[in-house]
Amino acid sequence: MDVYRTHNCNELSVKDVDKKVILSGWVHRIRDHGGVLFIDLRDHYGITQVVIDPDSKDFVTAEKLRSEWCIQIIGKVKLRDHELINRNLSTGEIEVFIETIKILTKADDLPIPVFGDLEYPEETRLKYRFLDLRRDGLHKNMVLRSNVISSIRQEMWKIGFNEFQTPILTASSPEGARDFLVPSRLNKGKFYALPQAPQQFKQLIMMGGFDKYFQIAPCFRDEDPRSDRSPTDFYQLDIEMSFVSQKDVLDTVKPVIENIFKQYAGTKKVESEWPLISYENSMLWYGCDKPDLRNPIKMQIVSDIFRDSGFAVFANILKNHGTEIKAIPAPGGGSRNFCDRMNSYAQKEGLPGMGYIFWREVDGKIDAAGPLAKNIGEEKSEIIRKQLNLNIGDAAFFLGGKPSNFDAFSARARIHIGNQLKLINEEIFAFAWIVDFPMYEKDEEEGTIDFSHNPFSMPQGGINALMGDPLKVKGYQYDLACNGYELLSGAIRNHELDTLYKAFELAGYSKNEVSSKFQGITEGLKFGPPPHGGCALGIDRMIMLLADEENIREVIMFPMNQKGEDLMMNAPTSPTNEQLRELNLRAVSYTHLRAHET
Repeated sequence: MDVYRTHNCNELSVKDVDKKVILSGWVHRIRDHGGVLFIDLRDHYGITQVVIDPDSKDFVTAEKLRSEWCIQIIGKVKLRDHELINRNLSTGEIEVFIETIKILTKADDLPIPVFGDLEYPEETRLKYRFLDLRRDGLHKNMVLRSNVISSIRQEMWKIGFNEFQTPILTASSPEGARDFLVPSRLNKGKFYALPQAPQQFKQLIMMGGFDKYFQIAPCFRDEDPRSDRSPTDFYQLDIEMSFVSQKDVLDTVKPVIENIFKQYAGTKKVESEWPLISYENSMLWYGCDKPDLRNPIKMQIVSDIFRDSGFAVFANILKNHGTEIKAIPAPGGGSRNFCDRMNSYAQKEGLPGMGYIFWREVDGKIDAAGPLAKNIGEEKSEIIRKQLNLNIGDAAFFLGGKPSNFDAFSARARIHIGNQLKLINEEIFAFAWIVDFPMYEKDEEEGTIDFSHNPFSMPQGGINALMGDPLKVKGYQYDLACNGYELLSGAIRNHELDTLYKAFELAGYSKNEVSSKFQGITEGLKFGPPPHGGCALGIDRMIMLLADEENIREVIMFPMNQKGEDLMMNAPTSPTNEQLRELNLRAVSYTHLRAHET
């Protein structure tokens, strides 16, 4: 018989008892019970227990089997004894008595196990990724990924979006990250770039008269890796719409994302309220622009209380321009032991420490304790307590200086305190729209002005807003944060050519430079472009959240390592001399190049 299987390994049940079946899959595990062999046979769909006894003509073959050999069996479905039912398997009420075994392929000794929770070095897992993918958790993540992408497409089609594909080979353009360059054989000495995003193309689609576009788009950025970012490529849900305001985009996108999360969130609750938070307030309250709202801690400025106070360190800090004192409330952290632990945490993070106050009950009254309370006195301590809405058994920690110098730490400290006090609700997905981003930022060392977000965004107030202080200009730009990650980023686009030129001029680009680097956009804006806007949602990151993984490589089929290397395929590789000749290129060693430059 040349049919590999009549059923998958998750299909058989009591209704199939006494049926003759054919199964194919991998030997997951073998158990010898008094000469009778019990084999867990696994395929993509699940596991079925198959059994063979010493009287079988193929028992000798069965004895040779080893883990991950690929086999086919023919046998009859039998009921398990009641006490032997495995409730953890969909096929746990039955087993298949083997009549015939055929070995399809053998497996060498495995470099990594394919079941169990054994921790193996990531480099080994990536080198043998095809084996790693057989592991149940990773296998399920890939199925989840496929299902999520399918659901995304269904959601987008349902609300009238068309799916279009944009080029993979394009022109290099400065969009915030390094390009991957591809040499052209037909155009000697010239290079394509892999797109960092389909930004220009999707805007040009709108200029082409289409109304609603989306794409599951591959994006390529030569970036430093993080746990939530691939160093080479990633996928995003790319969206663009014509004749829309910022509110229109947010209102369109929210139900799509909400429905996906509700579909795949499992037991976790998907919060329906997505607050609109200005960038300024997000930095103030949370120390970052991707706040984790599962944590109730909201930071506040308390500078006025410490100005001219008895605490000389903070009072002197506040004499300098642009400085503030920020308080981090810690509900439930009101003990000297906890405060000292947090102070030690700050020191390990490179700070001298954190000032603190904690409140306790003394003689039936609220008493403020700690070094800061002694310095500023009872009255000011009470003002702080009331401002932060704290009570007996609570604490507050304090940081001083320029916010740009302590924001990053304050964001980490907020999360650390929340974790230590078990304030973070792990069973929800909490979203927040971050809006009103500044269009520009200033390099403190160089004194230069550059874009802080998407350079193609429309400034709030149009071209008139660009005539004053660039650092006061806000853009129609928005991000979606979820559980401490940036999930989506977007903007209403600048559809006025003069405004675009002016926006780039403030960032140091000449009109000719803009026209050259962004030829498609600048030409398109000359011929009646519609007002338009859109966004892009990180698919890998979304699936990482839904799969409850902390590393994005756990939801990517074939990821690179942290050095941007594919250990399985041995990429990147050096080109052959023949390949270089075809491209009219010559390899020059780095040391040789440096020597030439000097």
